[in-house]
Amino acid sequence: MSSAANRLCPRRSLSIWVSCLMLAAFANASCSDSAGLTTKETRMAPPHVWTSMGISGGGAMYTPVVSPHDPNLMMLNCDMSCAFRSTDGGRSWEMIHYEQLLASTRCRPVFHPTDPNVIFAANGWEGDLKISRDRGVTWSRIGRGLPSRVAEIAIAPGNPPLMLVAAEEGIYRSTDGGETWSRCADVRGEGVGFHIARTSPAGSRTCFAGTSAGIFRSRDGGATWEEAGRGLPWKELRAFAGGSDAAGGLSILYCVIEMRDVDGEPQGGVYRSDDDGETWVRAMGAGINVAPRRRRLPQYRFLLTTDARPRTVYLTGERGGAVYRSDDAGQTWREVLFTRSDSPQFNVEPDYIISETGGWRQPISGAGINPADPENVVVTDWMCCWITRDGGATWKAGHTRPAPGQASDGKGLRWVNNGLTVTTVWHYYIDPFQHNRHYIAYTDIGYARSEDAGKTWYWQHGQPLRNTTYQLAFDPETPGRIWAAFADLHDIPNMNVISGRHYSPEAGGGVGVSDDFGVTWRDTSTGLPDKPVTSIVLDPRSPKTNRVLYASLFEAGVFKSTDGGQTWVGKSNGLGREGDNLRACRLILHPDGALFVLVTALTQGSVSGPAGAGLYRSRDGGDTWEWINRSQPLDWPKDFDVDPRDSDTIYLGAADLYQDDGGLYKTTDGGQTWRRIARKGTGAFGATVHPRRPGRVYMTLCEGSAGPALWLSDDAGQTWKPFRGLPFQNVQRVGFDPDDDSLIYVSTFGGSLWKGPAEE
Repeated sequence: MSSAANRLCPRRSLSIWVSCLMLAAFANASCSDSAGLTTKETRMAPPHVWTSMGISGGGAMYTPVVSPHDPNLMMLNCDMSCAFRSTDGGRSWEMIHYEQLLASTRCRPVFHPTDPNVIFAANGWEGDLKISRDRGVTWSRIGRGLPSRVAEIAIAPGNPPLMLVAAEEGIYRSTDGGETWSRCADVRGEGVGFHIARTSPAGSRTCFAGTSAGIFRSRDGGATWEEAGRGLPWKELRAFAGGSDAAGGLSILYCVIEMRDVDGEPQGGVYRSDDDGETWVRAMGAGINVAPRRRRLPQYRFLLTTDARPRTVYLTGERGGAVYRSDDAGQTWREVLFTRSDSPQFNVEPDYIISETGGWRQPISGAGINPADPENVVVTDWMCCWITRDGGATWKAGHTRPAPGQASDGKGLRWVNNGLTVTTVWHYYIDPFQHNRHYIAYTDIGYARSEDAGKTWYWQHGQPLRNTTYQLAFDPETPGRIWAAFADLHDIPNMNVISGRHYSPEAGGGVGVSDDFGVTWRDTSTGLPDKPVTSIVLDPRSPKTNRVLYASLFEAGVFKSTDGGQTWVGKSNGLGREGDNLRACRLILHPDGALFVLVTALTQGSVSGPAGAGLYRSRDGGDTWEWINRSQPLDWPKDFDVDPRDSDTIYLGAADLYQDDGGLYKTTDGGQTWRRIARKGTGAFGATVHPRRPGRVYMTLCEGSAGPALWLSDDAGQTWKPFRGLPFQNVQRVGFDPDDDSLIYVSTFGGSLWKGPAEE
């Protein structure tokens, strides 16, 4: 990737704390008290209209599949727990409600070979097996005797009652269509792929399992197994696939093993067997890359073929975004995906990344093929979904499309949300002067703006914009003047960062300012250390020509500007633990002049743990700070809000870390005393107080929700009602429409932005 690409989308890792979504049937629930949720199966909750908004795509996607019965029916998953379904070939998508199906980033859903309505899928990271009998709309559990963490699923094409599954604890077999399962005792290792041969008799199907310990074969429908990997230089498989053309009598198996240097020569890669696994030959023919780069050999990850045409096979590179195709079983290869507009072979439909930057190659994160049509392939990466129906000659963008009535490419285009919303939103804004102008503060894709009230979106890239925009601040007297908090480190203050998975002490950031409603930005960070800027607020009482601004920096505390952001000075006296914990992540300036900042925790490194974490207040413009939750210390505070009518009334969210202290806390005496007013899981992200309706508070849950992640109280937190129609389960903040109190905008951790009813 280019340096710009690296700033935009740093490597993401899987998070077992994150979970997600889409609208379908689900049970209603009642809240028995303010500290817990009592679920009661009563009636189907009425459907409410929730609309995804903003730019689609922009986050890592995995495990795409295409139905062999209907090429317009597709599914894929994202790394933030969302599962998606398309019925129009990827032109539009719907998020599956989290109570129906969660995303699995390692297990591709599988379509039944004869019943076009039936799909099997792994449910979430834990991966219990689920079945849909209505083309993926609703899902139910299946699989007595099957452990969790399902990683691969296979169904015998001519004998559908026979199924194989790779789970965390081994390989399992079912002979009754997935109802009951037994373990295959003779197969070792973690399963990476299956093939059930059409060329064998239906009553005794020959089955193959590729695992991290080699290749195994069964000649009696999976009842007994034997090893079948003679000719492989080493047996730790990275991928496995096979195709059997019963009419032509052709059966070919493929596998991928690690590339290694053996006596100065690259070995490994793709191997092929034409004799049911008896012998294997290397299939790294002309056209495929075997040369090392920076002393690292290329590695290969995903392998696709079909029973329809076993000699046609696709292979993806582990790094660099390469997709190869062979039509002679690996004797020759050609690259088929070119996403850079400056490439002579450029062959993809432009998306907003290509239009604005020219594009860059990203690691392929998932690949799927239509079992009935080897020309129909879907590949996904860290930001995009590409779909071909002509074998890789051309590719459509499955993650976005341009608004109609524009040129087909070029900079400055508007883009339509197609429902494939897979990234994080921190805030949603409606311009205080021109309400048709909307803005989104994003993770990974930085920032987007709309000039038609959110119908279409402009995406912008380049300095001073960074990977993440955490917050915007609008000048109350100068239309179009906006300040922004930019950062290279996303997910603050969620587990990805505080656990160290995404944390980087070198991550930078800065403040930008725009004078044209966010169309262009310039840097205004003089005096700020190069650290992630997580929040920015403006003092509306300051002079119009010399605005007072405050910025919070992760690991650097609070900074203040008295000249509209041209210069900054540190204001962290009293923050954290003797100045060590300065992981400031959120600022709020109350109308009465009280300034608040939240300092969060860190669980790795030399300065770790909850010491110094908490909520701080300054009444002298940041010169000094007092720790105001001293009477109720919290290990992992995440967010807060202050009642705009009374700065002594504060809502503070926290999640479990070292003890069970997660939940939503409230003080009405400025922090002298605190009371936990809700606990709906292992923690709360925070709360949002309605600016115009006294007593109305929205509680949000993220990373640990036991059910709904958005709750409403109309009595200042005494009682709560859940939002069950919202399809996504990890919510961060709520925004309001200045012209319509019946609507809210919900910012999520991984499911983008949703517009819906202010109450259900």
